Amino acid sequence: MKSQQDYNAGIYVRLSKDDERAGESVSIENQKLILTKHAQEQGWNVVETYCDDGYSGTNFDRPGVTRLIDDAKDGKINLILVKDLSRFGRNYIQVGQFTDYLFPMIGCRFIALNNGVDTANNDSSNDLMPFLNLFNEFQSRDASKKIKAVKKACASNGMYLGCYAPFGYKKSPDDKHKFIIDETAATVVRKIFDYRCQGYGYYKIAGFLNAEKLPTPRDYYQQLGKPNPYYSNHMWNDVTMKTIIRNEVYIGNMVQNKTGSLSYKNSKQITKPKEDWIRVEGTHEPIIDIETWNLCVELDKRNNKKPRTTGEGNLTLFSGLVQCIDCGFKMRSNREKKVYPKAGIVVYTSYMCGNYARSGKGVCSAHIIYEKVLVELLIEDIRLHAKRVIDDENSVRRDLIQQRNSEPNSSGKRTRHR
Repeated sequence: MKSQQDYNAGIYVRLSKDDERAGESVSIENQKLILTKHAQEQGWNVVETYCDDGYSGTNFDRPGVTRLIDDAKDGKINLILVKDLSRFGRNYIQVGQFTDYLFPMIGCRFIALNNGVDTANNDSSNDLMPFLNLFNEFQSRDASKKIKAVKKACASNGMYLGCYAPFGYKKSPDDKHKFIIDETAATVVRKIFDYRCQGYGYYKIAGFLNAEKLPTPRDYYQQLGKPNPYYSNHMWNDVTMKTIIRNEVYIGNMVQNKTGSLSYKNSKQITKPKEDWIRVEGTHEPIIDIETWNLCVELDKRNNKKPRTTGEGNLTLFSGLVQCIDCGFKMRSNREKKVYPKAGIVVYTSYMCGNYARSGKGVCSAHIIYEKVLVELLIEDIRLHAKRVIDDENSVRRDLIQQRNSEPNSSGKRTRHR
């Protein structure tokens, strides 16, 4: 049994957006104050305070809790102190895995102060912990259901729920759930539909806009002082053209609930089936008349093509693995069939810079390379490495160890990008 002075404590505090409604009682500062005071009274050495502000407790993909667990594994701390179990997490299975298995295995004590939970005690005080964890998860699930119900009701009433208005519109200063036309951007939208009505394809229209040096939607939002956390090559592309031309918002209709999270535990966004979409007509002033819209719909039907596959419905050999050496974009695969008098039908697979394929020569070059050449290069590289191992295995081992130690993340922990 450790003495009180032998404990190196890590204090963990968390606040989600839903918790903010509870007021000061669960605030970050309030949690820190209570836990720090308790640690001082017990004579524990507080090594660090780990904080997750604005994160849900339904999963453990949080920077603060990740550092906390890593430090516990490394022995930097041997006691974890939280205000209550719900602060640590609201997923009863994951919380149980940590408190019942991982922490005891690595010799780390866990205390949830307000719940009276202390893994150093073997008495009945910890018997209620599984039920408390389950109750915390039920609260999250119930809150998720209520929020979804409110959002669905708002969407059904034609109220816009997104952060930014679609390109061509801006939010009304009188009601943030309604649109008014942004004439500067709407001029570009009308130009896009006009080009389409003339029979031009998405790729060609993107080229026209790039030649005119018109700002893309993301660049336009930045000009208005709105942040853009995503990478942009500042060029129009065929995907953006298709998204705009197929968006009913430009004829005055509001279509929402197209995407959603997998569950209240998993925030990964998925595309919902069309029958789940919420469509409300005539919610705002249209930019495009219905005749223009119908003509574009008809053109899409005529030019609709089935997506290219390998014939067996599989991905190409290097799908998602090859990048352009100049701009870093992933290469886009292309298949072409040729008929020869003797050989018959021969299929060739090649890869082209995805940036060039989307936005044209203004951003990069085609950099076309055939799959057969890539396979030959890969096999030759494997042979060279294998020969080097056969010739001098010890030298290769030393080089690999040196390379691994020189990497910035050499401890094997993954760097999390947010």
